[in-house]
Amino acid sequence: MAESVTGRIHSTENFGTVDGPGIRFIVFTQGCRMRCQFCHNPDTWKINGGREVTTDELLAEAVRYQGYWGKDGGITVSGGEPLLQLPFVTDLFKKAKAQGIHTTLDTCGKPFTFDEPFFSEFNELLKYTDLILFDIKHIDSEQHKVLTGHFNENIVEMAKYLSDIGQPVWIRHVLVPERTDYDEYLIRLDAFVKTLKNVDKFEVLPYHTMGIYKWRDLGIDYPLEGIDPPTKERVLNAQNLLHVRDYTGYQTRKF
Repeated sequence: MAESVTGRIHSTENFGTVDGPGIRFIVFTQGCRMRCQFCHNPDTWKINGGREVTTDELLAEAVRYQGYWGKDGGITVSGGEPLLQLPFVTDLFKKAKAQGIHTTLDTCGKPFTFDEPFFSEFNELLKYTDLILFDIKHIDSEQHKVLTGHFNENIVEMAKYLSDIGQPVWIRHVLVPERTDYDEYLIRLDAFVKTLKNVDKFEVLPYHTMGIYKWRDLGIDYPLEGIDPPTKERVLNAQNLLHVRDYTGYQTRKF
């Protein structure tokens, strides 16, 4: 029997409905180097936090709920940032695919590089990845750094690479007043995504404040204090400027 790889996770969710197609078992990995101002899981940031599990343990937990997934569901690995634990996620997805389970990776792409050994390990993961949920935080690199603490050039390169190899993705963009919710940036993001040949769906995710209590519990100042979620009108404006209805996987979202 193949050796089981160990990784660190924050938590799991048994009946996820918004992180990929169908009903899904969600794994939230532990560790992230981004510091997104709107993050609702700052408790996943610590690299060596969470709990240690093996891929066999995690898969055994997931398949207990397989009867609820239907034909479209499966396993989604989110974060934190799963690309910080490539061998762990690859081993999990490889074993899941051997059982015919649909696999989805939710990533912001920040660890991406063409340097080795990352690039070879990343391509190995893609062999067992059916879908990537690609979170583009901000199209402008300088504003991306303001919002997340990091520039976005390598994230853009990852998006282009996934397009070149035909890896299916859903683009997701969080609409944040006073940060990303400006027509200029939305128009630029729309133009960039239109250059990609592999986008099946484009989702606008309205910023929410449900994670503020975690920042307070951790003793971290919340950088978006006083900023309310976008109005329905601004969400619809973003959907229109980003032409989300042009993508085959578009579904009407209610606000």
